[in-house]
Amino acid sequence: MHVSPRAPRRDAARVTLLTEGTYPHSHGGVSVWCDQLVRGMPDIDFDVIAVTGTGRESVAWELPPHVAEPVTVPMWGPAPSGSPPRGRRERRLTAAYERFLTALVDPAAEDGFSPALYELAHVARDGALGPALRGDRALRVLTAVWNRRGLTVREARPSLHDAVTATALLEHALRPLAARPPERGVAHAVSGGVAVLPGLAALELHGVPLLLTEHGVYLRERYLGYRTAPYRWPVKALLLGFFRLLAEESYRRAALITPGNRYNRLWEEQGGADPRLIRTVYNGVDPAAFPAAGPEPERPTLSWAGRVDPIKDLETLIRAFAEVRGALPGAVLRLFGGTPRGGEAYRERCEALAASLGHGDAVTFEGRVDDIRDAYAAGNVVMLSSISEGFPFTLIEAMSCGRATVSTDVGGVREAVGDAGLVVPPRDPAAMAAAALELLADPPAGRRWARRRGCG
Repeated sequence: MHVSPRAPRRDAARVTLLTEGTYPHSHGGVSVWCDQLVRGMPDIDFDVIAVTGTGRESVAWELPPHVAEPVTVPMWGPAPSGSPPRGRRERRLTAAYERFLTALVDPAAEDGFSPALYELAHVARDGALGPALRGDRALRVLTAVWNRRGLTVREARPSLHDAVTATALLEHALRPLAARPPERGVAHAVSGGVAVLPGLAALELHGVPLLLTEHGVYLRERYLGYRTAPYRWPVKALLLGFFRLLAEESYRRAALITPGNRYNRLWEEQGGADPRLIRTVYNGVDPAAFPAAGPEPERPTLSWAGRVDPIKDLETLIRAFAEVRGALPGAVLRLFGGTPRGGEAYRERCEALAASLGHGDAVTFEGRVDDIRDAYAAGNVVMLSSISEGFPFTLIEAMSCGRATVSTDVGGVREAVGDAGLVVPPRDPAAMAAAALELLADPPAGRRWARRRGCG
């Protein structure tokens, strides 16, 4: 359900939330956090610039009256209309783009990233950047940069196909620069990466302060994702150079950084953030909203809740469950959560894995539930198998409901769990299975784990 927001109040302070793939178009931990934020601050007017996939995503949250209609920036929708610059403006853009690309592949030229980025931001305001990057000149500039003597990337012999691929990926990544940046108030990015681009532009063009909250480490997730991406090394090097320098620029220029855990803080300090401007703020839940879940299922059951996404590493969870079922033939694995648009192939891969291991009948993808507490109550043990996390809501909610948990040692998970659950290495099915079996074999022990957080 969506309630039409009211008109802005002239005397109200204003915050522009900058999001990517989360609030208000999808569910998940970051979206829950955003909803808590705006509902907890009814005296402040909120705008939202939301980076989305195609632009066809519907609003998934009921927006309070003080939240304006979100402005969407489709990363993978149709190419925005506009014309490339001509004459003198074209030559100026070409020079800036050359400095920009050089900074991404030449460590000696990284100082040129910031001024070149803001030059691109000026061009993007007129809708001319995207069309320029879709032209042949952009390809020629990249090819020339890649083939300079002394650069490591030159040794990989980048091809024309590599240049076409890398230029297209950069054009999509820079699309948020075309969004009209806020001109007053505060810009608050709720993740790193491309969502920050309108905030950096607002700071550069209008002096609007930038706040940055990182739940997971955006840069680390790009490193993880590009490990298996279907691109050659020159493409990966260019894009990862962009994400790294963008993270460092965001860390340096933010007036305040609020990571969701101490693990994130280490990445931010390493990326150039001033330690005096970092405040760790953990996610929290209202215990009254997540009371004890009640009796556990009689059949040994592992439950999981989240979005079906490679970062959640459901393949490791399914492999671990196969080992659990080898010891407990009656066990089942119930997976609760939606599949984002574009993630259908990953879900099908997971279903095929379960079938190939001989456990397709015991692994069920049950979609989103109206009440997330039902997902926690469905299992004797709640599992978390991610390879990257912040301070996960599903974990602290499950613990509040009195369920024992097994989770991977990533991000702020160990900080969230403390001594109230079992933590295992990521991508280790055997360790995950052993921990789950330990709790399933001794239900009273599992309840004691949960009570260590005052639950159950």
